[in-house]
Amino acid sequence: MGGSIRLELGATLDRNTQTEQEIEFIGERDSFYQATVSETGWPYVQHRGGPKGFLKVLDEHTIGFADFRGNRQYLSVGNLNANDRISMICIDYPNRQRLKAWGRVRIVHENEDPELIAQLIVPSYRARVERGIVIHVEACEWNCPQHITPRYSKAEVDQLLTPLLLEIKSLKAQLNL
Repeated sequence: MGGSIRLELGATLDRNTQTEQEIEFIGERDSFYQATVSETGWPYVQHRGGPKGFLKVLDEHTIGFADFRGNRQYLSVGNLNANDRISMICIDYPNRQRLKAWGRVRIVHENEDPELIAQLIVPSYRARVERGIVIHVEACEWNCPQHITPRYSKAEVDQLLTPLLLEIKSLKAQLNL
C-alpha cells in the first residue's frame, strides 16, 4: 500500500494519516466490515458491530477496538495470527459516505497491556472483552458514494418519526379523536 496516493502531476498525498474528518467519521460508526486472508489465500469478510463509538481512533495512524466474545469461530483472529493484514470499510448509509482503510493488526490481550484494553472498552456496553485489535493504518481513502443506498437504524427512524407522531397526536387532540 505504501500509505500514499500518487497524484496525476507526480506529487503524492499522504493517506495513512487520519485527519479530523476520518477521526470523527470512525468514532460515529456502530459497525464496519473487515477483510482478512487465510493461510491458504482465501479472503474472509466479516461484519463487526457494537455500540456507536466502539471503533476508536487511538492516534492519527492507529485504530482499535475491543474484540468481544461472539460466535466463537475465531476465523478473523486465526487469519490475523498468520497474516496481519486487514482491510476495513466503514459506511454511513444515511449520508452515503464510505471510508476504506488498509493496515496491519496487532492482537493485544489484557495481561499484556491492560491500559490499552481499558482505552478500547465501551463502559456502557456489557460484554466480555477477549482481546484488543489494534490496527496500524497504512492507507485510507474515501470512496465514491454513487451506489450507497441510504439505510437507517431503528434509532435513526425513531428520531425522524418522533416529531411526526407528536404532531399526529396533537392534531387528533384538536379534533377530539
